[in-house]
Amino acid sequence: MDDHRSDVLDVLSAGLTAVDGQRCVIRALSRKAFKYDIYLIAIGKAAAAMTNGALACLGRQITNGLVVTKPGHVGGALRRFEQLTVIEAGHPVPDGNSLRAGEVMLRLLDHAPRNAELLFLVSGGASSLIEMPWNGVSLDDLVRVNKWLLSSGLDIRHMNAVRKGLSRIKGGRLASWLKGRSTTLLLISDVPGDRISDIGSGLLVPAATSDLDLDSVPGWLQKLLARGKPAPRPGDRAFASIGIEVIATNQDARRAAAARAVSKGYNTFEHAALVQGSAVESGRSLAKRLLASAPGMHVWGGETTVCLPASPGRGGRNQSLALAAASELAGVNNVYFLSVGSDGSDGPSDKAGALVDGGTISRGEQAGFSTDKSLRDADAGSFLDASGDLVTTGPTGTNVMDLMLGLKGRGK
Repeated sequence: MDDHRSDVLDVLSAGLTAVDGQRCVIRALSRKAFKYDIYLIAIGKAAAAMTNGALACLGRQITNGLVVTKPGHVGGALRRFEQLTVIEAGHPVPDGNSLRAGEVMLRLLDHAPRNAELLFLVSGGASSLIEMPWNGVSLDDLVRVNKWLLSSGLDIRHMNAVRKGLSRIKGGRLASWLKGRSTTLLLISDVPGDRISDIGSGLLVPAATSDLDLDSVPGWLQKLLARGKPAPRPGDRAFASIGIEVIATNQDARRAAAARAVSKGYNTFEHAALVQGSAVESGRSLAKRLLASAPGMHVWGGETTVCLPASPGRGGRNQSLALAAASELAGVNNVYFLSVGSDGSDGPSDKAGALVDGGTISRGEQAGFSTDKSLRDADAGSFLDASGDLVTTGPTGTNVMDLMLGLKGRGK
């Protein structure tokens, strides 16, 4: 690996470390005091890491708990705590374990002592990992809805508005099960603007009714949404006992990445505006900006979308974005572009994303792949596998949307 590629990956590592779930929970809980037994509920891709942080701070004071996360995101150490129930559930599409997780959570809350203190640790992915739908909405319905949402091109706010409408626990509805108990909610944000009602579809946060646009969904889905009941509104006394703190954001990751780039001697540009919209268009646009800029390291964050064809190939939005960027960088020396999912996954794969350069397109096409066809077929992963540019991090213990890094070297 050349020095520049190594530097880009090191800057990425610094950004991810800054928003590690265990580290961020320890920092947040060091400022809090709990008087009574604690019931812990952790949900999301970072649930295991966040729970490890809580255990490090609170230890035996946590007397009961539930951890719900994505398969492969739980270390063996966490399973040794007999007071914790660990459930690996479906993501990005809910499954039977998602419904089981909902039942276990409500049963735990129903049986918690009146003076128990509740600690919720929520991160991105919670929307599919735990669910309790309205009567008349089946698991098959939820699967159909989520598959439609994932291919719809809708942004996360509108996707979560649909999920809230089908749920007995989302959109703040879970607050009614707290029964006035003292509750701490720590959040890792995976949504633009860090709006707390969008993180995990707002289990304990009132929803904004204006988010649900029925005209943007098909008729069969409108019928399912009609089965739901209104969610509690802001000011409802169900929310009175809840203290909320966002403990990690995409901005935190960007700042740490930029600081590492500066420490390595790079002229560094941290971009505040989030990258959103089409992954392919965004990749091309960012690459053009990189080529037109002065030498140095660029740091972006955000979350793009891909409209999937009927039979999509390999890879997610970050791989599509990176391949589109590579098409603009083709033939240019000493320039690099990375796009990864901060949780360590990108679409239905174990790859975080890709780190491309001016030779990516040549390497992939020599292996028999077409850039345009791969982008059109949502098969960027196959192309980038052949070009040798995929990035694997494994589960990172966080989830703060995506990170993009661009490096333009000097003199080439």
